[in-house]
Amino acid sequence: MPPLATGVALIATTKRDNAFLVDGDDGFTLVDVGWAKAPGVLLAAVDELGRKPGDIKRVVLTHAHPDHVKGAAELRRRTGARILIHEADAGWLGTGRVPKGGRSGAWGHFLDGIPALQWAPVSPDALLTDGELIEGSGGLRVVHTPGHTPGHIVLVHEPSRSVLVGDALFNRGSGLEIGPAAMAADPSTRVGSLTRIPHDVRAVGFAHGAPLTGAGVEGFHQFVRRLSPEA
Repeated sequence: MPPLATGVALIATTKRDNAFLVDGDDGFTLVDVGWAKAPGVLLAAVDELGRKPGDIKRVVLTHAHPDHVKGAAELRRRTGARILIHEADAGWLGTGRVPKGGRSGAWGHFLDGIPALQWAPVSPDALLTDGELIEGSGGLRVVHTPGHTPGHIVLVHEPSRSVLVGDALFNRGSGLEIGPAAMAADPSTRVGSLTRIPHDVRAVGFAHGAPLTGAGVEGFHQFVRRLSPEA
């Protein structure tokens, strides 16, 4: 379980998907869950630390897409953790699917109609808002970054100045990318949302792709500046 920064650990739930475990004031905060089998991987990681499932006190979801939330109901059942999500994505989480029109392209619409890409509906325990410091999380600050979904959020871990970007940006084999427009709810707002991320972060964690630390973080900022030179 490699550390992203002090107090923030990356857990690969599949070869393509990451979640993050954050040391908090009262236990762990988990950022994103993953697919249906992810709870087993996540709880095995907690066990390796000599901790119990109940030490996960809350789950913060960056957005309501299946590869981030499909395991949420099972993880809450096994841990008792509270589920938190931005208010603009709460309806999606509670209905168990991305709604019709929830993505901008035909390919996205097709995928959202596949039953295997839907999930057990989850009623969140709390709704998050822009700028909120999540109580008990050890310093996670919410930055609302709509575009990929209406309620997509990025989380800044203030003690370490690391940022968990969810699907606001990807770091896959081809390098940094903003992702296909067809898979986003409102592609036109994505770049503007990226510019809301603080410029003094020291590490970047991606839901999909390898993290950036040290000198690599400047590449992240340069990428955002190239997308939006006026920022």
